Amino acid sequence: MVKVRFAPSPTGYLHIGGARTALFNWMYAKAQGGSFVLRIEDTDLERSKPEYEAEILDSMKWLGLTWDEFYKQSERFAIYKEQAEKLVAEGKAYRDGTAVLLKVEKGRLVRFDDLIRTLIEFNTDEIKDQVLMKSDGSPAYSFSCVVDDALMGITHVIRGEDHISNTPKQILIYEALGFKVPKFGHLPLIMGADGARLSKRFGAVAVTDYRGEGFLPEALVNYLMLLGWSPGNQEIIGLQNACAKFSIKKVNKTAAQFNMEKLKWTNGQYIKACDTARLTDLIIPLLKEEGLIEATHDRAHIEAAVQLFKGRMLTLRDFLERAGFIFVKELSLSEEIKAELGAKDLARAFGLLAERLEKAEPFDTAAAEKVFRELVAELGMASGDLVHPVRLAISASTIGPGLFETMAVLGRERTVGRLRAAFNT
Repeated sequence: MVKVRFAPSPTGYLHIGGARTALFNWMYAKAQGGSFVLRIEDTDLERSKPEYEAEILDSMKWLGLTWDEFYKQSERFAIYKEQAEKLVAEGKAYRDGTAVLLKVEKGRLVRFDDLIRTLIEFNTDEIKDQVLMKSDGSPAYSFSCVVDDALMGITHVIRGEDHISNTPKQILIYEALGFKVPKFGHLPLIMGADGARLSKRFGAVAVTDYRGEGFLPEALVNYLMLLGWSPGNQEIIGLQNACAKFSIKKVNKTAAQFNMEKLKWTNGQYIKACDTARLTDLIIPLLKEEGLIEATHDRAHIEAAVQLFKGRMLTLRDFLERAGFIFVKELSLSEEIKAELGAKDLARAFGLLAERLEKAEPFDTAAAEKVFRELVAELGMASGDLVHPVRLAISASTIGPGLFETMAVLGRERTVGRLRAAFNT
């Protein structure tokens, strides 16, 4: 049975590159009917932090990448020591003080068929004796990896191409221990829009940051799976459907380029298709955070606003920018907007519109439109001459959903109040 692992170090948060590695391992396991192991590689006791581990686990769960088995290397030091002692006893390793090193035979080639890059080979003349156990009693990275992968039955090691140089060293350790060597696949790096390695400027931030910025987990997963792999002529695809099509051999050898605009577009597609009630649950904490709603709030009102704006959002935080005017008690108009409104002789029209909307029953989209159209006809105005100024007055924006739908969600009191405040009518 196929068995893969994702093995992050809790010396930092889970970033995009690591999340994609976890995703490809998870997809390969599901595609092959295998299992997925999460192993926390916390052998660096000084730099490993419990808060980083907690964030990694939380981000994995948020992305939907659940695991079948879980291990922590810090709980397995006795196993590594035992395996190192075995190699010393067999004459395959030696002590250098309190450290243990593997003897590397010179003049031979170490070859492996990479699942993504085909044949790769290294000459052992370029590989020095390998540290297995450090002088402080902790295992070296490659040694703990090999021991764990072997004893956990890992059949395929899928990781970033920055680990290619570690692979021949690890194969030598497998051979010395008498363990079966797994298959290796090295994923291409993710590059920024500038063509350089991913940086914070071009997307290299923690999964937690994307979550905080208002990205949906399924959208982030959809985008990450397309960084180096394609399900065919399909840009929006759910995780389960993608697993049915996934093949590690179809992963590109060349670096993938991170594109924030494409990620936002993908997220926007998922927001549009998302259930409004779920979106409301996600947006309410953001509204509270910004002080736009109280602890006790009208959920139906918020849900109506979410429904109105969800087709115009690329991230959940876009709602704050686009729909925030609905929740503020007093709308602040810029000097430019005040000047634009003041340049037009609309005081009478605004006053009449406010007066009639105040009496409209019920106050809904249809009633607002009826009052508006009857008034412009009575005043001999073109609808377009009043739509824009009214939108500015009630929302402080030049764009938005339909004016009458906006009035209905904003509500009678605030709509009328803002119309009157625009000209003090």
